[in-house]
Amino acid sequence: MFGDDFLTAAGYSPEVIPTASESRFPDGAEFRVEIPSVEGPRVLSSVVEASQRLGITVNRVSQGSGAMLLSSAELREMAEIGEEQGIEVSLFIGPRQEYDIGNHSRALDGASLAGQQRSVRQLRYALEDVARAVELGIRSFLIADIGLLSVLRDMQVAGELPDEVVWKVSVMQAPSNPASLRVIVGLGASTANIPSDTSLGELAEFRAASSIPLDLYVESPDAMAGVVRGHEMSELIKVGAPLYVKFGLRNSRPLYPSGEHLVEEASTIAREKVHRAAVALEWVQRLAPELVQSKPGAAGLGVPTSRSGWTTGAA
Repeated sequence: MFGDDFLTAAGYSPEVIPTASESRFPDGAEFRVEIPSVEGPRVLSSVVEASQRLGITVNRVSQGSGAMLLSSAELREMAEIGEEQGIEVSLFIGPRQEYDIGNHSRALDGASLAGQQRSVRQLRYALEDVARAVELGIRSFLIADIGLLSVLRDMQVAGELPDEVVWKVSVMQAPSNPASLRVIVGLGASTANIPSDTSLGELAEFRAASSIPLDLYVESPDAMAGVVRGHEMSELIKVGAPLYVKFGLRNSRPLYPSGEHLVEEASTIAREKVHRAAVALEWVQRLAPELVQSKPGAAGLGVPTSRSGWTTGAA
């Protein structure tokens, strides 16, 4: 990197980078780009427009308000856009404790419970939420409850859900160490968020524990540490491959639960996230042009299908 010799001569040795990962996505690529908090079809259309204007590929979008808050028409439209563009559309499963009548998840010491399903009652609604979205073409879901993850994986193995559905563990259930990562992998995680403030050394530890694709915020919202590290994305990819690099947006308002009252702001925020991704990709091209990003519709992506043909048998 430019200036390394000068720094060394001045007594400032560059940090030793952990060993590069040899794992890859099924298509041989090292990384994919994800835009989170894409809360509905209008916001997804904004992501597509911005990515085309800036000339970059967005491989996955994720949504945090929950599939349960989208109408059937909105779910179909998101499936159609995702299918047309070869983009994975990952929707959060609901309901969850932060939306429920109980207060603990909204107390100062209860934030870690917010994304979990409370009681068998919420588990049943969560399974129905998945069934409804699957029937409308969605093939990827965000999960923040290890019990729900295990039940869904068991149902998938039993043939009650399509084999191609991706189970993405939310940053709200992010493992803090490699042992925790192995636990969620064993429960059926297809891909997993790790904490946004993960160092290169810690990233190497996660990668050594599992070859599962990892999801890492290169820029995160204020509530998740507010890190801004697009300039070092090439190093993160080398160590963490296969890696989903995610672009939240520091200094922007929270959006959950979103809706018509926030759609313009959500779309503006999404466009800026795509811009941040484009700038980070410039850094990758400058520092490590050999790194390969997956193309649209690549193997392993939970790209939706607008012609699902899948019936869950749900009431």
